[in-house]
Amino acid sequence: METEKRLTELSHGGGCGCKISPALLSDMLAGLREQAVLPAALMVGTETSDDAAVYQLNEHQALIATTDFFMPIVDDPYAFGRIAAANALSDIYAMGGQPIMALALVAMPIAVLPVETMRAIIAGGESICREAGIPVAGGHSIDSVEPIYGLVGMGLAHPQHIKRNDGAKVGDVLILGKPLGIGVFADALKKLALPEAGYEQMIASTTQLNKVGTTLGYMQGVHAMTDVTGFGLLGHLLEVCRGSGVAANLTMHQVPVWSEALSLVQAGFGPGAIARNWASYGDQVQLADGIEDWQRKLLCDAQTSGGLLVSCLPSAAMSVLEAFHSAGFAQACAIGQMVQGQGIQVS
Repeated sequence: METEKRLTELSHGGGCGCKISPALLSDMLAGLREQAVLPAALMVGTETSDDAAVYQLNEHQALIATTDFFMPIVDDPYAFGRIAAANALSDIYAMGGQPIMALALVAMPIAVLPVETMRAIIAGGESICREAGIPVAGGHSIDSVEPIYGLVGMGLAHPQHIKRNDGAKVGDVLILGKPLGIGVFADALKKLALPEAGYEQMIASTTQLNKVGTTLGYMQGVHAMTDVTGFGLLGHLLEVCRGSGVAANLTMHQVPVWSEALSLVQAGFGPGAIARNWASYGDQVQLADGIEDWQRKLLCDAQTSGGLLVSCLPSAAMSVLEAFHSAGFAQACAIGQMVQGQGIQVS
């Protein structure tokens, strides 16, 4: 009798490590944005590669719409569903919004996976939606070569409380909500080299909803916000820099990293997305002498359901950190500052 395959064996990549590289994506979209229909009510579209689209409904409400889906990052089907759903809803929180409902996107190799496994994936996603206080109100499913699961997420916010990724200002403090290292964990897991303690950190991080984003949306001192996913910390911070017309200084020793990921990345574990990410934007990053190669890899590591990245007034930094810590993000901390210029400098 043939042994049932692990979920991660059925996919060529996992989680947000599957994302198309920033450079290739830019080439694919070249010229298309100029041809798009842009109604006046569209507050946020594709212009700055923001986390979600935003459409103003009336004076007091704006609709936030996003979608995210990927292949398995873990072998446990229920955990995979939870991670994929938390990652999808994060985009709504990153805009400062509150989710209102979701649609499921399901693509499964139905001749390979047992019904129980597919049911567990969907149940995991629904459990996260219950934590977010929203229904899975529908969706779409197909037969696929690789297992894929995700959500279309919709949320609401007051138009004045939308947090874009292009509002950062010179002098702002940068705050990161979750430690780095998820892509490193995923690579080690796929290669059967992830210790139990690392797996526990991975699951705890990727299934933690970024609900604090709704609170941060109300804070006037928060100028810009995004979440860190497949392009790594450097990639998503560069989007903030380009959109805002500013540069960033990162202090490496202040960047939080999951403790179990440190030895793994130094041992050479990490997804292929690290190299693709660096090839896409490495020329826009200055690394100070003394920055080790494994540290560079962590900054490019593809995060799945990663932390919120906030650019805020120095006077608001303490309140932002208090909001993170009160919401259960114990390792949230300030990691740098926005400055004049272009690109990112890491010291």
